[in-house]
Amino acid sequence: MPPMFLNGGGMRGGPVHQHIEGAPLIGELRTAPKYRFYSVRDEFPALVQTDAGGASIVGELYDVPIEMLHHSLLPAEPPELELGTIELEDGSVSFAVLLRREVLDRGEGLVEITEFGGWRAYRGES
Repeated sequence: MPPMFLNGGGMRGGPVHQHIEGAPLIGELRTAPKYRFYSVRDEFPALVQTDAGGASIVGELYDVPIEMLHHSLLPAEPPELELGTIELEDGSVSFAVLLRREVLDRGEGLVEITEFGGWRAYRGES
């Protein structure tokens, strides 16, 4: 199974991390530089692939068993997000949760935070 890239509350110390407790951390990695990054209502982050103006976003890569992904992590994710795939900095592919296109099109509650390069940097956390 492809690994799972987490870039918000699912990372170590985050409020959703409990849903992947015990899944092996592969490491802290970055996406390929083709994503825009948003804060949704200042509650959670969201990735969107773009053809222009993208950046490399930091996150954590986990080996999440499919049962844990299906029964624990995905049900804990906000409805504005959906499971998809992303390209990592090294060219490999990973699962990730992405902003639903219709949410991006509406634009309500979204603040672009791409310039920060990661959720923790945006939140002022180390």
